[in-house]
Amino acid sequence: MLFVGAVLLAIFVVPKPWGLVLVAAAAVVEVGESLFWVHLSRRRRIQMGAETLIGASAEVVTECRPLGQVRVQGELWGARCELGASPGETVLIVDRDSLTLLVEPE
Repeated sequence: MLFVGAVLLAIFVVPKPWGLVLVAAAAVVEVGESLFWVHLSRRRRIQMGAETLIGASAEVVTECRPLGQVRVQGELWGARCELGASPGETVLIVDRDSLTLLVEPE
């Protein structure tokens, strides 16, 4: 948008030698801004899948002694709790084994 404005100013308002300078400066700013946003968007990898649940809290839905189910972010997951957990308790997700979450009481 800045570049288009600079071109219009260079054509209709700014005297001849300074119009080219204005357009060149606007082009440099546009390229710099584009590089900045590309760099900003690539600095973190996308997180998705069951790996992102590690460290989150979950609510026990069915008794985990040692196998049961927990609700995490609105979804039901199979869970294993070696120490045992009763329905309604909050547990911490410490790891996963395939699609089974390994949990511990908080």
